Amino acid sequence: MSSRPPVVLTIAGSDPSGGAGIQGDLKTFSALAAYGTAVLTSLTAQSTRGVTGVHVVPAHFVRAQLDTLVDDVAVDAAKIGMLASAATIEAVLAFLDERPDATPVVVLDPVMVSTSGSRLLAEDAVGAMRQLLPRVSLITPNIPEAAVLLDTDPADDLDTMRAQAAALREMGAARVLVKGGHLGGDALATDLWLDDAGEQLLTAPRVPTVNTHGTGCALSSAITALAPRTGSLLEATRQAKTWLTGTLRAADALHIGCGFGPVHHCHDIWKDETDGKNRDR
Repeated sequence: MSSRPPVVLTIAGSDPSGGAGIQGDLKTFSALAAYGTAVLTSLTAQSTRGVTGVHVVPAHFVRAQLDTLVDDVAVDAAKIGMLASAATIEAVLAFLDERPDATPVVVLDPVMVSTSGSRLLAEDAVGAMRQLLPRVSLITPNIPEAAVLLDTDPADDLDTMRAQAAALREMGAARVLVKGGHLGGDALATDLWLDDAGEQLLTAPRVPTVNTHGTGCALSSAITALAPRTGSLLEATRQAKTWLTGTLRAADALHIGCGFGPVHHCHDIWKDETDGKNRDR
């Protein structure tokens, strides 16, 4: 019997603070017992306080990274995060079209704005991002991202989330998870899932913490890591949401940075390592 773990890929930008992007995704993959691989689309000058600069990797080199990787490594699932530019999106689109068997499951987290409010996608790239919707297995926009994709106002209630999820499906998305964390005002954080089988509401207790840096990256990468083992994107999403709640509950123990600190990707692994003994050494 083979002991090969699920092999998963993140196509995303770098976050030097370690909470989001490639660094956060690789932590998530490891925490959930998947072997992580990575293709970088951009470098950011970033901390928990915000993003001060973005350096985009040339699109042809993003494609070279992808081709070189899948020529050698069998990838079970891929997560697409920060793509930054229209040229990069077009390169990823071409890869998905030309090599459809290389990434059998693809989760798209349409990263546009960071937790601190910094813009991470060029304005002229939104149209290209829409072209990705029919080519992926699942999209996981938060409320502001869904509104940008649909060129409308952000949802302010569950009924509007329903309508926007349906509109994203009409644009070609096979499965949609609209993350409802931005609604606020309720003891539960409610995400809305919509696919051919209908709607599912996924809820979890809302965690009172400001340390939410990388939340969206963590959820989408957790779904990607869990999809090969569960064989179901919906079940992977349920398990990922439960895991994410744990990362948020443990986030305050990390004390990383002075802004929006990261979630605690390794909360189930480190156990006693965040008890305060090794802080600020």
